[in-house]
Amino acid sequence: MADDRMDDKLSKMIDVARLYYELDYNQEEIAQKLGVSRPTISRFLQQAKDEGYVQIKIVHPNENNFVLANRLEAKFGLKKAVIVSVPQYEDSIVKRYIGEAAANYLYDTVKDGDIIATTWGTTLFQMASQLKDKPVRDVKVVQLNGGVSHSETNTYAYEIVHLFGKAFHTIPYFIPLPALVDHEVVKRTIESDRHIRNILELGKLSNIAVVTVGAPTDDSVLIRANYFTDADLDIIREKAAGDICSRYIDIAGDICSTEMNQRTIGISLDELKRKDQSILVAGGAKKVDGIYGALRGGYTNVLITDQFTARYLLERNV
Repeated sequence: MADDRMDDKLSKMIDVARLYYELDYNQEEIAQKLGVSRPTISRFLQQAKDEGYVQIKIVHPNENNFVLANRLEAKFGLKKAVIVSVPQYEDSIVKRYIGEAAANYLYDTVKDGDIIATTWGTTLFQMASQLKDKPVRDVKVVQLNGGVSHSETNTYAYEIVHLFGKAFHTIPYFIPLPALVDHEVVKRTIESDRHIRNILELGKLSNIAVVTVGAPTDDSVLIRANYFTDADLDIIREKAAGDICSRYIDIAGDICSTEMNQRTIGISLDELKRKDQSILVAGGAKKVDGIYGALRGGYTNVLITDQFTARYLLERNV
């Protein structure tokens, strides 16, 4: 008889737990439904947890992201990976979220005497727009590569460098030139100018570089800036996974065209590798191949991206 009462009590406890945890009834509704008092319902729920009939597992998204970050650091030999949870895998949303995370990371990283170099594009404009003021001393900010557009497309090169300078209380150095010119000899002539050469040298001396990757698609800022000939575009569409500092790479991280590379104004990818912190800020479905190529090439040692892109990078082994 006692066993029957115990079984009946246990069944009622399980019923209460299921109504509360699985069917989302509140305690008052369960009490009315089962004809018992609300304190009894509360005791049943507590006892169900104490005796192990109810086991609650809380999954925090940042904990999952921490695991993803550790795996990315191990796979690509990164100093640091920061993974941001985004509610939708949509470009504008991804840029806003990772831009904020990158702004916070840079704020925490920059110290007196640093030289910060940055490239341009819509992702970095999102980042620059969210930079917080940090009163550091003797910091320099410099543009990494040319960004003057040959079309009405805004590369945000000026705005980004200006906002970086404003955040870190310094007057920035601009490269008032296009990303690419028509001939290598033109590039060499431009870079021989004393003032341009000094700015480019400052970019080489920088200990922190902030870069992104562009997609090899017709709607990318770099392509819309109208730098390329039809022959250039054929190479980009055939071979490129993306661009970093306006230099197109394939999925293995190799330069797609030596000729285009020699016409590009700004830091070389080999120089980018040598930075103490070379920070890649990028995410979204269109950019996953470019990010993968940049990481395989070893051009950056810090990655700030979203959780969807992070999983893709971990799954891919080509």
